Amino acid sequence: MSEKGSIIYLEGVVVDYDGFKALNQLNFIVNYNELRVVIGPNGAGKTTLLDVICGKTKPATGRVIFGKDLDLIGKREDEIAKLGIGRKFQAPSIYGNLTVWENLDLSLKRDSKGVFATLLSRSMAAERERIDRTLETIGLKDVPHRRAGALSHGQKQWLEIGMVILQDPALLLIDEPVAGMTDKETEQTGVLLQSLAEKHAVVVIEHDMEFVRQIARTVTVLHEGTVICEGPVEKVQADDRVREIYLGRQKVAHA
Repeated sequence: MSEKGSIIYLEGVVVDYDGFKALNQLNFIVNYNELRVVIGPNGAGKTTLLDVICGKTKPATGRVIFGKDLDLIGKREDEIAKLGIGRKFQAPSIYGNLTVWENLDLSLKRDSKGVFATLLSRSMAAERERIDRTLETIGLKDVPHRRAGALSHGQKQWLEIGMVILQDPALLLIDEPVAGMTDKETEQTGVLLQSLAEKHAVVVIEHDMEFVRQIARTVTVLHEGTVICEGPVEKVQADDRVREIYLGRQKVAHA
């Protein structure tokens, strides 16, 4: 646990869709520089959790506190992003006709007047160094001038992660990062996420339990919009409720 305490704190959060509680009195805490994995069956509330944190969904009741005492309820998505919360969706969202470098450069210059103005401007030396470091971090240092649309699926995911981290988020939300990846890409993604947790708090939504076992320090299990179990992978896998509700239908037998 970080000495700084919690970076995001949800208390008593309820998201109600015409009587269906996607989140039901949810309490959820993540600390600075923590890598947290959230699992659960379909409909458990995992994506809704991320939607609430980033401002896409407004809860009916509850608190969402970022940092020491900043309440995110009522803030717009762009306001929350500027405060230091970055989100990587499951499907990569990149500029396929631009190069890897150009995609990263655009992310770094998010306050510029436009795409073409950014591409025509000259990056400052410090900015180029940041992009170089990011290329190294995401494993794309050898393909900076490759068209992004020609990358493999895994490489596209890493590129978008790079685009998000160049916006300096303190908290990084990542939704099912290894879906559709090869085994090697999945392993490399795990190493990447673990390295990111050295400078960021990282919340990962994931279904692949082999991957969860690879990266997880703490696992939160959601079911019907609430936390039913939380702790190390071993504790989660040994929990009878988890085995019955979720893990028993997947790969517990191979643990």
